[in-house]
Amino acid sequence: MSFQQGLSGLNAASKNLDVIGNNIANSGTYGAKSSRAEFQDVYAGALNGAGSSPVGIGVSLAAVAQQFTQGNISTTESPMDLAINGGGFFQVSDGINPVQYSRNGQFKLDKEGYVVNNGQLKLLGYPADSTGVIQPGLAQPMKLPTSGIAPQTTSTITTEFNLDSRAGATAPGTDHTGLGISLTDPTTYNNATSMTTYDAKGQDVAVTLYFQKGATSATDGSTVYNVYATANGKNFTTDSAGAAIAEDATGSPTTPYTTITFPRDGGKPISPTGAIDMRIPAGVNARGAVTLPIPSDAATAAVQFDLTGATENGSSFAVTNLTQNGYAPGQLAGILIENSGVVMARYSNGQSKPAGQIELASFRSPQGLQPMGGNVWARTFSSGEAVVGVPGDGNLGALQSGALEESNVDLTAELVNMVTAQRAYQASAQTIKTQDQVLQTIVNLR
Repeated sequence: MSFQQGLSGLNAASKNLDVIGNNIANSGTYGAKSSRAEFQDVYAGALNGAGSSPVGIGVSLAAVAQQFTQGNISTTESPMDLAINGGGFFQVSDGINPVQYSRNGQFKLDKEGYVVNNGQLKLLGYPADSTGVIQPGLAQPMKLPTSGIAPQTTSTITTEFNLDSRAGATAPGTDHTGLGISLTDPTTYNNATSMTTYDAKGQDVAVTLYFQKGATSATDGSTVYNVYATANGKNFTTDSAGAAIAEDATGSPTTPYTTITFPRDGGKPISPTGAIDMRIPAGVNARGAVTLPIPSDAATAAVQFDLTGATENGSSFAVTNLTQNGYAPGQLAGILIENSGVVMARYSNGQSKPAGQIELASFRSPQGLQPMGGNVWARTFSSGEAVVGVPGDGNLGALQSGALEESNVDLTAELVNMVTAQRAYQASAQTIKTQDQVLQTIVNLR
């Protein structure tokens, strides 16, 4: 008679309760994965086989299998919180020991600007160069920029507007006489619009365009509009062809910066058909600062001013697009992490550019990963080598910023399993008690 079966049952039930207790304890741990105790029966070996009716000698723990199923994703208020929706692991490192892997996306910034978890392990990813181009290759600790973004001089201007064909002509020789235009007299032009451009220092330069309608051509029915321009209230010194623009005694320009010619049927202009050169003169902005000319020297290519989006139709004057590519300097105002893992740095001037991209890792056999505590796992021979890539590629999941993956522990199932394990422990103890009573009966035989 043997106590082996009962003892092994007690041991198995105890280990099962340990696994269940650990699952319950980590039910609130973000990124934690539940485990399952897996058992196998035990039979004694024999020289010529175990016979036709072998009796087992108990049970043993075969493995504690980790369950890498997806946990629920809950939203948070921190943009640094990350959740992986799908397969893959974050890669974290202290720079000394081998890379470790985690599903817990509770990241923060340390004093040096590195993205770290609560264990001060640094998140790995690809850096970006000064222009925001991601540099794929060997993953490095992610570090957010601390410096601001440099200003960019305006080099292109794109317009889109409609000039009202129903309006009367205001050019000299038609409704008015005298020199070109009086910028202080709205009756000498039809419409005006303004935009902000930026010089090499990132200082704002207000450019105002004035549209003056000429008489309709008696030859082909086309209509010419004179376009005058000022920068911070100062007249342009040269026109689109580079010729000097003269001023009258009142300081008003006597010749336009350029002209726009519309066909008899209106619509898109027939001249110009492409971008024209624009050189914006120096001046004084609204705050009293002296602005540089744009471009800052004659050797630099002129600003490309595109008027081909203009139209002339029988509807009110309306500007639908007026964009330029310059901007003022700015300081880092925040970050946004996209689903692809690209970390976008947002600046106070409204600009944004990539600061890096997070790299994820996957394994052929994630159950082979070794738990290291602190919400991280280590690679082992059983797990295989890490296969790395960016979120969304292959079998790697997408990232969700401002969210965390909850533990995949099912509390209801764990409580039921705990009751079952408790009953199994009690039953195994009962077999030992019964064996003891049987042995006592045999000892007491006379």
